[in-house]
Amino acid sequence: LQLLKCEALADSLSSVGGTLPHFLQEPEDAYIIKNNPIKLRCRATPALQIFFKCNGEWVHQNQHTSQEYMDQNTGLKIREVTINVTRQQVEDFHGPEDYWCLCVAWSHLGTSKSRKATVRIAYLRKNFEQDPQGNEVPIKGMIVLHCRPPEGVPMAEVEWLKNEELVSSLEDDNIDTRADHNLIISEARLSDSGNYTCLASNVVAKRRSATATVVVFVNGGWSLWTEWSPCSVNCGRGVQKRSRTCTNPAPLNGGAFCEGMSVQKITCNALCPVDGVWEEWSEWTMCSAQCERQRWRECNAPPPRHRGKMCEGEGQSTENCTGGLCTQNGKLMHDVKPQSMENSTDVALYSGLSAGVIAVVVIIVAITLYRKSQSEYGVDVIDSSALAGGFQSFNFKTTRQGNPLLLNSSMQPDITVGQTYSSPICFQDSIDKELFDPLPDKFKVQSSFMVSLGVADRAEYHVKAHPETLPANLHPNYSTVEGKKTTMIAPNGIHTLMKTQFKTSAVFGHLGGRLVIPNAGVSLLVPHGATADDTSWEMYMLINQEESSAQSEERCEILLGPEITYGPPGLNLSYPVAMTIAHCAEVSAENWNIKLKRQTKDNKWEEIMSVDDESTSCYCLMDSHSCHLLLDQPGCYVLVGEPITDAAIKRLRIAVFGSMEASSMDYSLRVHCVDDTPHAFQRVVTAETSRGGQLLEEPKMLFFKGNCLSLQVSIQDIPQFLWSIKPFTTCQEFSFTQVWYSNQQPVHCAFSLQRHSTSTTQLSCKISVRQVKGHEQILQVYTSVGESEKETVPFFMQADCTVTSQTGAKAFKIPLSIRQRICTTFDTANAKGKDWQLLAQKLHIQRNLSYFTKQKSPSAVILSLWEARHQDSGDLDSLASALEEIGKIHCKSLPQSPDDKETDFTF
Repeated sequence: LQLLKCEALADSLSSVGGTLPHFLQEPEDAYIIKNNPIKLRCRATPALQIFFKCNGEWVHQNQHTSQEYMDQNTGLKIREVTINVTRQQVEDFHGPEDYWCLCVAWSHLGTSKSRKATVRIAYLRKNFEQDPQGNEVPIKGMIVLHCRPPEGVPMAEVEWLKNEELVSSLEDDNIDTRADHNLIISEARLSDSGNYTCLASNVVAKRRSATATVVVFVNGGWSLWTEWSPCSVNCGRGVQKRSRTCTNPAPLNGGAFCEGMSVQKITCNALCPVDGVWEEWSEWTMCSAQCERQRWRECNAPPPRHRGKMCEGEGQSTENCTGGLCTQNGKLMHDVKPQSMENSTDVALYSGLSAGVIAVVVIIVAITLYRKSQSEYGVDVIDSSALAGGFQSFNFKTTRQGNPLLLNSSMQPDITVGQTYSSPICFQDSIDKELFDPLPDKFKVQSSFMVSLGVADRAEYHVKAHPETLPANLHPNYSTVEGKKTTMIAPNGIHTLMKTQFKTSAVFGHLGGRLVIPNAGVSLLVPHGATADDTSWEMYMLINQEESSAQSEERCEILLGPEITYGPPGLNLSYPVAMTIAHCAEVSAENWNIKLKRQTKDNKWEEIMSVDDESTSCYCLMDSHSCHLLLDQPGCYVLVGEPITDAAIKRLRIAVFGSMEASSMDYSLRVHCVDDTPHAFQRVVTAETSRGGQLLEEPKMLFFKGNCLSLQVSIQDIPQFLWSIKPFTTCQEFSFTQVWYSNQQPVHCAFSLQRHSTSTTQLSCKISVRQVKGHEQILQVYTSVGESEKETVPFFMQADCTVTSQTGAKAFKIPLSIRQRICTTFDTANAKGKDWQLLAQKLHIQRNLSYFTKQKSPSAVILSLWEARHQDSGDLDSLASALEEIGKIHCKSLPQSPDDKETDFTF
């Protein structure tokens, strides 16, 4: 070995000009990836030997791989040495610094050392130290997305993806991705909306952060006001309007709707038209050479003003002034009379011809009318199906069931009924067949001509004893019940009524009764004594299912409840009926102007009264959820509201339904926002029933303000490892107009979810429904979506009911004997006077008392209103307490009057 060294030293002395070795390649820092060893390499010239030294210790010569070759350019010998470093070696080293190695090269003049090369184990953690967070940014606002990549060796480099495409700050001066791994967009544009992901990578792996959704929104701005409209009336005090729209710009991507009212109103006074009136005629002028004289008058007493009419007639009058004789050029004209006689003959001839023509025309018209009446008579008698179609025999049955709140796991819950509302939905006790008198098979009418008129004009005709004049198949329209006269008038459009779902009808006599449309919050009370002893009426009540025209006529007004029609039109009652209609307004005189409207014969809507005004034509009592009306005339009625301030509140009912879609992996959540009336919600239930929807949470109430701000519906807390939802659908928005003018129609949205595995059978999430800068409701959804679990979904039910009408004593809370005694007592004036007013006060009926003054029995009408108001609770104790207080007041005020003793009563 020493010999070899000497030879090598001699060779090097002859070939090297006496220099220290210098390194042509030094070892580089390296990272061990997984379990793969790395190579460290050194190359030096001139060098007799090269060895590696790691962590201060020499590496054994056996671990070196060396080779030597000649540099063709310089002719010098070059020595190259490599070693392998394994993961185990690095892990076993526990020094104060990283694992390191360097090379030492020898020559005859000395040694040279290379740089230190560190060897580390490379890795990249899975979890980001900070994930970017999505946000909503106004247009031209700054977007800052923070990202802190996972810990790793070497340190991870960061890139940004937008909608899975690489974001480069070099191509867009508005974007900066160099600031500490963050993404900064100086001025947000609509195109900057999207899903952003932070991508971290090193030599080991790549990691993706959670996706951050950025929404760039635009807040709405008002357009300029329009010009003021003309005054709404032609005469007197009216209203002018102007409007603006939220289109400058229009709200976008959830941007705020414009604040403030879109319509302004001011009062105006239009000058009433003044029609012109003629002045007195002037004196006649002198007789002219043409034998004529003239006189004049002017339209100046007064003249027409402010679009008034001009005077009718002529302003100038001319007549002959010689009595038939005329002097012309000083000569008397005798041929005037013969000419006048000739004219008279012509007039007589023409008059005779005209009279003859008129006589022929009259005869033709008379024959035509006679044939037409005969034809109509024949149709009425022969084809009775058109008359009988609306009035079939009644058969009411009530099914007794167990407790409906205890769900049978083998029975699918019925969502056609709900217990959400306390408004009149159905009768509490069952009804027997004896409550309805049977309809006879034969009917007696006076003549077929009266039958025809009765159907065409809906007039009332009394039945007389001539059974042979009417075929038996006409009996559903006229009947005699136990010797009493019965009038059942078929309303127009009877086929339409038969198609309407929300309707009910019954025959009412002297005892009165009640009609109820189930699950609609609508009822009609016919008081005792409203019908004469010997008369009965078939009365009906229905809800108009078509789109209402009452709201379209005045855009600033909204419907607060359904349109209700009751009849028949020829109805003649002694006392007004009491109608109850559920409404959706938070009643406040400061914020609402609530009106009652009725449809006219030409399908226009006329205002009957404002609920805060005094009226003798009808009475309106507003409760928190229902309106009770006393009505004298049958017809179609609707309750409308006009917001006075932005604080006007309309109640919404929020409900969420769910169902499986065509694919077993897809599940749909549908959120309905509908006016808070039973009828409106029942329409939602009916629609969901038809598509197999299930109610997933008890409906909740949302207060929606008339402040022009939109409604937002979002889904939250979806377990992302089990379910996925389509991007950009987690939050949906409805404009203010869509919700405010919903007109009893539901506003709804759907969320389409997809489960990752068929083994996922549970879904839990939250549904947030909120008005911007307003009220919010949270619906908690927890349901089973597996096929075997469908029947166990909880639901809120009430007892089923099929009875829609009651007649007689069972329809009323107050017994008839008590009612008659109260009316006798309070309708009779005593020394105190008008005791029915005290009754009204104690029953909390304190306004519009002038309406009761015109009634035949004010107390009876007050009690009918009390019955309508308390039809659900039937709280007779409150009525008894009120009567007891009145009795005490009378005893104290008139202790010595014998008349007062007669008016005392016991309830």
